[in-house]
Amino acid sequence: MTIATSYVEFGTREARGVSPAYERLSLAVSRDDELLDLIGTLPPARQQPNLLFGVVRLLGGPVEDPAAFREYAVANWPVIAAELRTRATQTNEAGRCALLLPVLVSLPQPLALLEVGASAGLCLYPDRYAYRYGDHLLGSGEPVLDCAVTGLTPPTRRPEVVWRAGLDLNPLDVTDPADVAWLDATIWPEHAHRRTRLRAAAEVAAAEPPLLVRGDLVDDLPALAAQAPPEATLVVFHTSVLYQVPAPGRAAFAELVGGLPGHWIANEAPEVLPYHGLPEPPSDAFYNVLALDGRPLAWTRGHGQSMAWFG
Repeated sequence: MTIATSYVEFGTREARGVSPAYERLSLAVSRDDELLDLIGTLPPARQQPNLLFGVVRLLGGPVEDPAAFREYAVANWPVIAAELRTRATQTNEAGRCALLLPVLVSLPQPLALLEVGASAGLCLYPDRYAYRYGDHLLGSGEPVLDCAVTGLTPPTRRPEVVWRAGLDLNPLDVTDPADVAWLDATIWPEHAHRRTRLRAAAEVAAAEPPLLVRGDLVDDLPALAAQAPPEATLVVFHTSVLYQVPAPGRAAFAELVGGLPGHWIANEAPEVLPYHGLPEPPSDAFYNVLALDGRPLAWTRGHGQSMAWFG
């Protein structure tokens, strides 16, 4: 896939109907040879639209108007490129817990949660957040995670979590304002509700910080998994992480996690992990596949806003 095509795909499938600003911006970049050439000087893993746009937002640049974005990006490219080379798309969207919850409560309790690609670990607190599935409210306090569900009766309880840990190449600290600023920058421009949710989830995590380990998802996973209490059900999970891992690494990870005791929850794009016989998605929008132990269960939207259960 060319860089231009990847920006068209992002604009028309991921941003359309979700972020008009990023849809406009992605399509404008896809037609701009000078910007495409600049992006092409970066390593492939640093060329992603949401990474570029997040870095420009972090630096205080404009992302609402394509012309203003272009002027800023060209004039400040050395600074932007330097940030891009050190950053990763660590969108730590607590809303994805609403997708995980139906699976988590179906497993033998209590749970030991281990998130791969944990960022700041905000998805390690599914037992602390409140949820709203349509008219069904579960739990109290903030944040409240809204999720539209079809094909499934919403959960009536939250999981019991006795241990939580995360593995990341560059773990973030919710008590560090600079790290929270980067998490904020990765949120799409119009999504004020997600910024509010980020702050509320960060307060939950800061009150009882998780164990976050800097490491590789293959090399360092067994040692961290071994720290989980034996009386709890180990659950290794990840959401929108493996697309950043080259195919051989994905295969090695899948083989490794499949051999660990406990369970494996994946929430990734359909081309990232091999699933056979997937039903048609609900629309032509961008969907992930939620799976338990390699068995696909539902189509899910990227920020946890909806899920269509078929498992």
